[in-house]
Amino acid sequence: MAASTASSMANLSRGPWMDRRLLQAATSGDAASMKHLALHDPAVLLGTTPQGNTCLHISCIHGHGGLCMDVVVLNRSLLTAVNADGETPLLTAVTRGHVSLASFLLRCCRDQQLTVAILQLDKHGCNALHHAIRSGHRELALELIEAEPALSRVVNKYHESPMFIAVMRNYADICEKLLEIPDSTHGGAFGYNALHAAVRNGNAVIAKKIVETRPWLAKEENVEKSTPMHFAVLWDKIDVLRVLLEYDSSLGYIVNTENVPLLVSAAYRNHIGVAQEILKHCPDAPSYNMVDGWSCLHHAARNGRTEFVEFILRSQQLRKVINMRNSYGDCALHWAMNKCNPEMVAALLLHQDRDVTMLNNKGFTPTWILNSIREHAKTLNWNEISMLMLKAEPEYADVIYNLLQEAKDEVTENSRKNIKTLTQTYTSNTSLVAILIATITFAAAFTLPGGYSSDAGSEGLPVMTRKLAFQAFLIFDTLAMCSSLVVAFVCIIARREDFEFLLHYRSFTKKLMWFAFMATTTAFATGLYTVLAPRLQWLAIAIFVLSVFLPVLTKLVGEWPVLKLRFRLGRTFKSGLLDVV
Repeated sequence: MAASTASSMANLSRGPWMDRRLLQAATSGDAASMKHLALHDPAVLLGTTPQGNTCLHISCIHGHGGLCMDVVVLNRSLLTAVNADGETPLLTAVTRGHVSLASFLLRCCRDQQLTVAILQLDKHGCNALHHAIRSGHRELALELIEAEPALSRVVNKYHESPMFIAVMRNYADICEKLLEIPDSTHGGAFGYNALHAAVRNGNAVIAKKIVETRPWLAKEENVEKSTPMHFAVLWDKIDVLRVLLEYDSSLGYIVNTENVPLLVSAAYRNHIGVAQEILKHCPDAPSYNMVDGWSCLHHAARNGRTEFVEFILRSQQLRKVINMRNSYGDCALHWAMNKCNPEMVAALLLHQDRDVTMLNNKGFTPTWILNSIREHAKTLNWNEISMLMLKAEPEYADVIYNLLQEAKDEVTENSRKNIKTLTQTYTSNTSLVAILIATITFAAAFTLPGGYSSDAGSEGLPVMTRKLAFQAFLIFDTLAMCSSLVVAFVCIIARREDFEFLLHYRSFTKKLMWFAFMATTTAFATGLYTVLAPRLQWLAIAIFVLSVFLPVLTKLVGEWPVLKLRFRLGRTFKSGLLDVV
């Protein structure tokens, strides 16, 4: 009830309701009707709608420039009238995009020295300059700045200054004009300033102009404690960063209130180019948090940034962080182990300064982290890391072997618990392939290449009996069928869900299936050679060679990850756990 009363009083204070005929004239742009009404009663022009709009507001909404000129001539006080949204006719014209009309109203206000009308804020705290820049009316914005520089000093309810909006939209001309006003504001939403906006857009030209006139902005933080310098690093804006550092190389030493140096931010995002630019201008730029000891190498290792780790390891300037401890007592190698990243671990182990004996606050060396990440024991990465650490710390061999044995026992025990699932998966997949091979080879034995003879004395015999390739076809086809049938019968036995069977006979069936596959492809090759050799000998030879080498190629592809690991590690390769996995 109180709110309703306040609203009613506000409407009454705005003056009488607008005459319906005047409202229609203002909406349609009928200047003659408006003049006729004003001639009989000049006070009619003071009427307002329930929204507080005068006839001048309504004309501005619809962009009737001629009618607006006539209204202003008849009653100039309407230039300062404010509607329910806090808009003067000037603001209404700007927000509706009527640039020429807004320019006319601006001149009228300036001629009448109606500064209040020009500086009026709407309910969002925006003035005409905010709206002109936001809507892209650049010429009008420049005209507003020229007419009333005080417009540049206002921030709206979202803490946005006209300069911030202009920079966000890459309006270099407006930004330059605003920078000429000493006390113009430069703040933005979320604690950003105009330099943050320039960095965000990667606009080196605007960034240079801002830092030249207001260098302190480079050190101001937003809500997330990021300075424009940190912003340039996090967003990988190398061009802007270079401009800022060339203007003032000391900016490369900026550390925010959370003690995060620029190099740490670069490591977090894996921006190597940015880090190189910083070190180029600031060779001794801070590389670690002075409070918690987290270095750029810690963050790179923790976030799996292998390329950045390798960059640090190559850099003489960052050599001191190789064995640096953080607040947990961890060095970078601890975190590389924790991420189970063999590539990163290998890179760290190759550095001459690395120390694999460092203890963290829990008394763990990097090698002991293997025990903390044993859930990855079935992966190639875990196994490769264990072998790398065995080579790097041979005196710790007993501990590593014990870890490997414990991991192997754990894998075996988990497999025992899941024996039913393992058996079903193993037998269903293997038996399906075995039966498929047996069916194909069985059918091939009765659809012999070349067909059967119908000559007297040799009826029913294969035509190509005497050919060596045909005889090889029969042998390999028979071997493939028999070996696949053996695998199928073994899979039936496996239905007993005996873990020892799976453990000891899986390799047997694997080899037998491999033999069946090789025999099948060889039978296919010899059969085709038998048919094609008389007329297409080269094609027959090519198909034969391809078919024979297909199993070898398949084996190489299937076992390539392990073969590559074996080749890379050489004598340090240990296959005990991998054989179980």
